Amino acid sequence: MGPSPKNQPSATLRYLLAPDAVAAEALRETIRDYGVLLEILGELAATAGSNLVTLHALAYDVLRQRTRLPARLVTLGLRDFVARRAGEDLPGMPLDEKLYAIKGPSELSISTIAGRVVVPFDTAGYVPGWSGTPPARLVLSHDAFELRVGVTPNLPTEEETMIHEGILSRMGRLIAGVAYATVDKAEGANRIAIVEQAIREIDAAAEDARAALGKARAEEHRIASRRREISDDIAALDTKIRIAVRENREDLAKVGVARQIDLEAQIEALDKALADVAERVDEGQKAIQAVLAARRDAEARLVDLKRSEEVHDADGTATGHRSGPDLAAARASAAVTRVTGVPGGAPAAAAELEELDRLHREQAINERLARFKTNH
Repeated sequence: MGPSPKNQPSATLRYLLAPDAVAAEALRETIRDYGVLLEILGELAATAGSNLVTLHALAYDVLRQRTRLPARLVTLGLRDFVARRAGEDLPGMPLDEKLYAIKGPSELSISTIAGRVVVPFDTAGYVPGWSGTPPARLVLSHDAFELRVGVTPNLPTEEETMIHEGILSRMGRLIAGVAYATVDKAEGANRIAIVEQAIREIDAAAEDARAALGKARAEEHRIASRRREISDDIAALDTKIRIAVRENREDLAKVGVARQIDLEAQIEALDKALADVAERVDEGQKAIQAVLAARRDAEARLVDLKRSEEVHDADGTATGHRSGPDLAAARASAAVTRVTGVPGGAPAAAAELEELDRLHREQAINERLARFKTNH
């Protein structure tokens, strides 16, 4: 059963193989036997048709006896033959994840009639399109081996691309919802309930923001760690190359230099990935800041509304069952703890938070003013 259209590879990644003499012969013999497989199936299909189940029953044992192909490749070959008969243009020989494996940045292994061989490779880049359901194909063209792999570009999912934008958009809607004018105009509605619902939505957005930021930071750490490993490998190769040059082993030095170049290419790719994830971390931090600001504004609005209702309660039966200003401030502190992971202070810390916000705002104003003066 092939991949669904949603998961169907949409591009081809090309690996140029550089096998030694022994591996090259094993690959040639395997491709030659695969040609025999296709010939046998062609003969059988002339009388039995191209039904996969029928062909499998008739041909599997014959193919195992008359070729030296691994059993898994025989099974793939049967499917491949039927796809060819249906009009698909399929070059070379099909492989799946059991028949080939990427062993490192510059080596892969392939199952052949002589066993598994390890082959150096160089990445030739991507080309549009992919045909067939097997994940890879081994192609021999003009005495050069190439492994073509079907891939889907690593584009973020809709959920991933919208996560920060969604949180910030939600913050804008919630901030507008708890604005004084908006709540005051909510005729016939329980204004306190409106703000309390907004606070619940803000708390939900806080969890989303924390999760998104946590994922981005974890990815940043993973990429940075891999970059450090490759940098260490490059530095170690530098020492080895110098030794090889001193010993007049140019052949070894050349291999080391080639390896360094491959690793440096990976460094460039990792730097680009780090820049992308750094941008997502920055967006996540902005989302967290928006959550905290919206939560404090909503709590302040809730306190004002409750105080207003108590003052205007003519018969003096203030709504004692509702949470008071102290509890509201405690909820705000709890929200800060959930979002930042840092325990919040006592309710009396609200004034300090306001002072901190004021200092931050003044610093931002002074910095921007200084830039204007510099550019004037």
